[in-house]
Amino acid sequence: MSGLTPDTPVPTGVVVHAVSRVLELQYANGNSYRVPFELMRVYSPSAEVRGHGPGQETLQTGKREVTITALEGVGNYALQPTFSDGHNTGIYSWDLLWDLATRQDELWAEYLDKLQAAGVDRDAPMPVSSPAHGHRH
Repeated sequence: MSGLTPDTPVPTGVVVHAVSRVLELQYANGNSYRVPFELMRVYSPSAEVRGHGPGQETLQTGKREVTITALEGVGNYALQPTFSDGHNTGIYSWDLLWDLATRQDELWAEYLDKLQAAGVDRDAPMPVSSPAHGHRH
């Protein structure tokens, strides 16, 4: 994951819209983007979702109804949301948030393709894995 580049815009305002389940990112130039919580959740940068290398990603499903219950800033470079499904290990850099905001259509398409390829329904509940049977290699 790339760190902050000098040209990554940092939002001047961040608003959690719990009812419509979007995170609104407002930028200094007057643009604002609404990033669905589901998109943020399925593209979480955490190891739990990303795995520890290519092909190790865990496809996230059943996240359509997920909401953000808390949002904390991490230094001046990222946000750490707590989702209603208990997931809170994702550190979302401004880079990633900008990416999610500006490439939503592409990312949705990619996600839906992955679901289709895996033969998994978008709303299927995630298999519950206890940490004891984790994917620790």
